[in-house]
Amino acid sequence: MIANAMVGPRAWIGGLFNRLSNKRDDNKFLDLPLSPLQEQRLQRLQERLQVPFDETCPDHQESLRTLWNCAFPGVVLKGMISEQWKEMGWQGANPSTDFRGCGFISLENLLFFAHMHPKSFHRLLFKQGGQRAMWEYPFAVAGINITFMLTQMLDLNSDKPRCLPGLNFVRLLGEDEEAFDVLYCIAFELMDAQWLAMHASYMEFNEVVRITRIQLERELSLEDVHRIHDLPACNLLYR
Repeated sequence: MIANAMVGPRAWIGGLFNRLSNKRDDNKFLDLPLSPLQEQRLQRLQERLQVPFDETCPDHQESLRTLWNCAFPGVVLKGMISEQWKEMGWQGANPSTDFRGCGFISLENLLFFAHMHPKSFHRLLFKQGGQRAMWEYPFAVAGINITFMLTQMLDLNSDKPRCLPGLNFVRLLGEDEEAFDVLYCIAFELMDAQWLAMHASYMEFNEVVRITRIQLERELSLEDVHRIHDLPACNLLYR
């Protein structure tokens, strides 16, 4: 069994547990009303979550082509159904089939990652750095799993999140409308760091995602996180 490794400097990990253990009862915060701006941005995010990926939609096809060009600039894509897609970590020749569990937002998240943090995006895509497993996780499918994990962790399918990490996230969303997309990039980098720290291979992928979720929940429960970039794991994006 793989140990539940937590990546990050000892200083903030130690402080993390101390601050969490010393917090007062959080239940009284769960019914706090949202501001009009927080409600508006939460609703827009929830609307994004409801959009399925449609392989017949030209805009969706174009977004997928854009992702290919970000991943492999200068490499001509032979078609929307092609064995080439497996090079990015899709399960088969038709990547549209992998979106069934999460929808168009998971493609938007991958595109945001590629555009805003291209060095991190390519490092994870090509599995650069660290001692890698012989059987690595598939990049694109991992990205879809991260979107799904964040949706569940933040309780975004409810009218209003009822968990402390979810409510704190909505507060961060009020400060930055791109908070979910930024959190996605942080989560992807954190997942890869956990993968390396745990010396994991493909069969342990779900366990790595579970540990990543635990660490993100703890960071989102900290009292001194006022912006999405205040999360300790955000530092992984800028090393």
